[in-house]
Amino acid sequence: GAQIFADGGLDYLGNPSLVHAQSIVATLITQVVLMGLVEGYRINGGPAGEGLDKNYPGEAFDPLGLADDPDTFAELKVKEIKNGRLAMVAMFGFFAQAIVTGKGPLENLLDHLSSPGAVNAFKYATNFVPGQ
Repeated sequence: GAQIFADGGLDYLGNPSLVHAQSIVATLITQVVLMGLVEGYRINGGPAGEGLDKNYPGEAFDPLGLADDPDTFAELKVKEIKNGRLAMVAMFGFFAQAIVTGKGPLENLLDHLSSPGAVNAFKYATNFVPGQ
């Protein structure tokens, strides 16, 4: 996460010939465009979106038959939306942490576990220079 802000950018899987991300803005724009195309295709009646409620997930992929009961299906749709929202909040936390500390989430966790009293949010609350 924090490597994308470094001078050389981020090499996925440590290989510069794969995806070499140097700009968080370019990465964000690419993500928005690709997800917009996929969701637009689904909403406009692509094979994965036929006969579905356009605003909620479900039904196109249900190999275990969890959504056979309409009441259970309605409950699962709400759970899926809430899970997605929680995941977005968690990713925002990872991004903010990477900007503030200049490290990724696992490195921050290991630093905190090695010294919980010294490495915590209060250490960075008064430091207004990212990455220090």
